[in-house]
Amino acid sequence: MTHGDEQHDVVIVGGGPIGLCLGVLLAQRGTDVVVLEARSERTNHSRAIGIHPPGLRVLAAAGVADALAAQGVAISRGAARSRGRPIADLAFDPPDLAVPQWRTEGTLEARLAELAPTALRRGVRAAGFAGVGDDAATVRATGSAGEPRLFRGRWVVAADGARSPLRAALGIPVQERGYPDAYVMGDFADGTADGSAAVLYLEPEGIIESFPLPGGVRRWVVHTDTLVTVPTPDALAALIEQRTGAAVDPASNTMLSSFTVRERLAASMRRHRVVLVGDAAHEVSPIGGQGMTLGWLDAEAFAPLLADSGHDDWPELWDEVERERRRAAAEAAHHAALNMALGRSLPPKAMAARNGIIRGLYGLPPLRSWTARRFTMQT
Repeated sequence: MTHGDEQHDVVIVGGGPIGLCLGVLLAQRGTDVVVLEARSERTNHSRAIGIHPPGLRVLAAAGVADALAAQGVAISRGAARSRGRPIADLAFDPPDLAVPQWRTEGTLEARLAELAPTALRRGVRAAGFAGVGDDAATVRATGSAGEPRLFRGRWVVAADGARSPLRAALGIPVQERGYPDAYVMGDFADGTADGSAAVLYLEPEGIIESFPLPGGVRRWVVHTDTLVTVPTPDALAALIEQRTGAAVDPASNTMLSSFTVRERLAASMRRHRVVLVGDAAHEVSPIGGQGMTLGWLDAEAFAPLLADSGHDDWPELWDEVERERRRAAAEAAHHAALNMALGRSLPPKAMAARNGIIRGLYGLPPLRSWTARRFTMQT
């Protein structure tokens, strides 16, 4: 290492919700950790909002669950409707929590600053590796002024997203799959009477999902046949009213985006002294809101191994943890694919027949309970 470069126990690349949470879990254990984040400032564009009970357990261990609960909406009920008629009602016990991602990141960032005030390095962009060996790995990066930097860690963790530059630099293959699904998503003032309930509208033209957010806001996610390249609040509000009858005020829109869906599963979550977590290891469809919680469970599983150097020579333990996390990712991807299939457009008669089957099956309490647990990642 040269003057001005750094050496730490663990170098985390990516200061999103997964990298920040892992940083907190490690700092609590007394680990010398640094978190490199390319963004100089956090964005207030809200992406993921759902925190499932297993994720809330991890956040409780990180010391931020109560703070997030105070900023969020507890979703204890889900409803499915079609053409204005109820199809199914589900009780979520324990409930999900809806919190805008920027608030989640801000709360985790504040917690990390309490534990390790200099751990988060904003404006530092990782470009690859200067070396990866059997006892350490060195990240090659550029600082906020464009200066070259090196960060050496006993372990390096790639939490750098679905297109992970570190994963690519390691040459880890990715199984990738595209889906024929597209969505438009927007946040509007909540003019419904649904309160804290999540609602699925199973309509012939395609599903619409509706979730409460803090501050009297509701998120709407609308399935479309093709990608809407330039979404507008007026067009989205018109789609919502056309399919559901719900009136949405376009002038109240605070977030708008459109997206298609890809699934990426890395062939391995480890190579030498580098560990992949979150979307860098497994990107699943955002429909169902499993991705962020899946990443937090990665952090929970790997944190004890990363923190204790005594575990470095236990390959069987590392292999066991990796197998379990890869199994969980494959299961989440499968569930997400089923959720998307449920939301695709169907001819009205086919939709009515399917809705009738769902209504009948969900009249069975055991199936209702199993489905509620599956939606909240408790199975």
